[in-house]
Amino acid sequence: MNTNEEAAATASPYPPLNLGVRAHDFGQVPLDALIAKIRQHSFTCVQFAVKKSFPDSVPDFSALSPGTAAYFGGAFRQAGIHLAVLGCYVNIVASDPAERNRALSDFAVHLRLARDFGASLVGTETGSVGNGYTPDNFTEEAFQRVVESVRWMVAEAERFGVTVGIEAGLNHPLYTAGLTRRLLEEVPSRNLQVILDCANLLSPDNYLRQEDIIAEALDLLGDRIAVLHLKDFRVEQGRLEIVPVGQGDMQFRPLLHYMKYKRPHIQGLLESTPEEDMEASVAYLKRLYEQL
Repeated sequence: MNTNEEAAATASPYPPLNLGVRAHDFGQVPLDALIAKIRQHSFTCVQFAVKKSFPDSVPDFSALSPGTAAYFGGAFRQAGIHLAVLGCYVNIVASDPAERNRALSDFAVHLRLARDFGASLVGTETGSVGNGYTPDNFTEEAFQRVVESVRWMVAEAERFGVTVGIEAGLNHPLYTAGLTRRLLEEVPSRNLQVILDCANLLSPDNYLRQEDIIAEALDLLGDRIAVLHLKDFRVEQGRLEIVPVGQGDMQFRPLLHYMKYKRPHIQGLLESTPEEDMEASVAYLKRLYEQL
């Protein structure tokens, strides 16, 4: 932070932008190098999916132990980095009952160990009822499968005093803010919160209406949003392509306005921005935030 930025931060009555990153966006590097990279970019928090960052430490989710959690969690704590989301992205709506049960069991392991990691929120998307994209995801049956799984996950979370973070995605059974609101009503527990990634709700068909889509998501989900993912995109040849934050068409101002005025100190996690672009992306977001 330069002198001008320090002066602006001191003068502002609002808290600074609370930015973090997905740990695995730095690739698979040794733990000390990962922590150094996170601190180099002045990120205050991370989303940590241990199997993605350190697969050798997790040959299988059943191999996770309190020792594993204490090892990684202790290192982040010592470095002053908060673990905003413990990532366990599994398919909780798989049509194969055995696959679905494995997914729920793996998620339960993360719930049980979340406090040892130093996290209070375990996050996932819903997955797909098929192998990848299928129109069957857009059925009432698929949504009810989400409800059934999430209800069980939340009951487990309540046992351990932690929270389930659910993330909607356009091609998943939970594909709109409206359905996400409905899920919150069907599973009425404060141990269920939302990880909001507005880019996940956009497509080549609706991205020109993104202001309305973002406004609806913030209105419907309100204070049930625990964390925001900050991701950018461009539409090229009829496809929505993810690009580094600040280089695309994502309208971040309403999200940053929400973070600054509605939910001060809420964590925003940079997603899918390559390491070489992070400095510019962080500067872009901070500039927008200060202008609001």
